[in-house]
Amino acid sequence: MERWKGRVALVTGASVGIGAAVARALVQHGMKVVGCARNVDKIEKLAAECQSAGYSGTLIPYKCDLCNEEEILSMFSAIKTLHQGVDVCINNAGLAHNEPLLSGRTEGWRNMIDVSAALYCVFEAFNSCCCSSLGSMGGHRMVPSADEHFYCATKYAVTAMTEGLRQELREAKTHIRATCISPGIVETEFAFRHHNSDPERAAAVYESIKCLKAEDIASAVTYVLSAPAHVQVRSK
Repeated sequence: MERWKGRVALVTGASVGIGAAVARALVQHGMKVVGCARNVDKIEKLAAECQSAGYSGTLIPYKCDLCNEEEILSMFSAIKTLHQGVDVCINNAGLAHNEPLLSGRTEGWRNMIDVSAALYCVFEAFNSCCCSSLGSMGGHRMVPSADEHFYCATKYAVTAMTEGLRQELREAKTHIRATCISPGIVETEFAFRHHNSDPERAAAVYESIKCLKAEDIASAVTYVLSAPAHVQVRSK
């Protein structure tokens, strides 16, 4: 990770869970991390914690709604002006609604697609040195729950788009790496937000097996970044 010291990373959905863990890890390794979310209160608190811990990098909170293309464009413009652009883009933001394919509302489906927002961020970060999307095992196989089928569809899209991006970057001889990290169940606030009207069901998700921790995914991100420049880590 030495070569990334002082370089700029953008982490979307950095207020909680995996995004917060990734942002902390990259700051710990000396990077300038722009952490974005719709609400930056928790990112500001995390930034203060990183500073108090004496980490060599910095965390810069940025308020951005990833459902709003204008806000995304404005964020990238500000990063370019203040920090000369993005070197690493971590597309982490995402959410799930209980909207089955047969009875779900289009509003909920559209929100799940929009919040993934990976396409906007990838396009704007085209001059990055590395781009990593946080997908899910739900992007490789359909889970046996109607409530999550459309969510899985969005993750399949992230998996396919990241692989397409990897191929286009290779063909263009850009030396930019793209990878998709696809964790299984990670113990965060995700299930409680997904099943917000049924906290017992949410808790049961994490009690059924020994879950991954957000820090495990942060370690996977740093592994991808620390690989030699000629090594491409890709998801299958």
